[in-house]
Amino acid sequence: MMTKEHIAEELQKIQDYICTQLESADGLATFQEDAWTRAEGGGGRSRVIKNGNVLEKGGVNFSAVHGKTPEKILQALNLPEADFFATGVSIVLHPNNPHVPIIHMNIRYFEMSNGTYWFGGGIDLTPHYVVKEDAVFFHRALENMCKQHHVDFYPKFKTWADDYFYIPHRQETRGIGGIFFDHLHEKSTPLSKTQLWEFIKATGMLFPETYVALMHKNKTKAFSETERTWQKIRRGRYVEFNLVYDKGTKFGLDTNGRTESILMSLPPEANWEYEFKTTPGSKEEETLALLTKGIDWSNGVV
Repeated sequence: MMTKEHIAEELQKIQDYICTQLESADGLATFQEDAWTRAEGGGGRSRVIKNGNVLEKGGVNFSAVHGKTPEKILQALNLPEADFFATGVSIVLHPNNPHVPIIHMNIRYFEMSNGTYWFGGGIDLTPHYVVKEDAVFFHRALENMCKQHHVDFYPKFKTWADDYFYIPHRQETRGIGGIFFDHLHEKSTPLSKTQLWEFIKATGMLFPETYVALMHKNKTKAFSETERTWQKIRRGRYVEFNLVYDKGTKFGLDTNGRTESILMSLPPEANWEYEFKTTPGSKEEETLALLTKGIDWSNGVV
């Protein structure tokens, strides 16, 4: 029988594997681990990498927390009162080079003492400069992985990501999307719990395969001070989404999670320029034009 303890143990193995792959690809920096405990129950392993050859700052975090479900969570999710258990791996990486994209991944499992459970997560890419070739590569990898589990997963979860990773007050997507899913269980999908868990693990294992390829492809590209400034502005958009809209950030804070681990998604530096305007015909203007929902990246239709 697949227990919550087994799922948490396997997630730690995925964290270990991803950290090893990223350290090898960076070639300089290593992850520093900070083990922590939560007063109300549970804890985690926060791993942070910084000042590397490729990665300026990043985190690969594992947590497994439990206890009484906060009233705010019960109301937000319309759940009956019961204790909860939540475990997952969450990743955000901010590179030095503006030509290497920001990436995020989260895979998680939530269970309540009344038997309610679900899986959630996703993986999405936030380029500072949208490169169509890289976007197609990323989405095709996601589509191929999803097809191995269910034919409907990629189109459904790709649309979900477009809608979720959207900044309404900017009227632009955070990046080029990816896949996003939540509340997956035996009644919401055609798959069994075991089959859904295999899909969750596959999502986690795909992360280093795709991102390491993008690191190697773009890490040596030269960049200007103008491109570095644009990188910081794009990071500012990332911060806006994570602090205003991201449900994972809100859940972590509402359950009295570890603040440092929750906010590790924020970049080391970000800029906000008043009334910033891109130059007509520039790469910056082209990128903004591609930050929109519904682009069929997997088929190369832009």
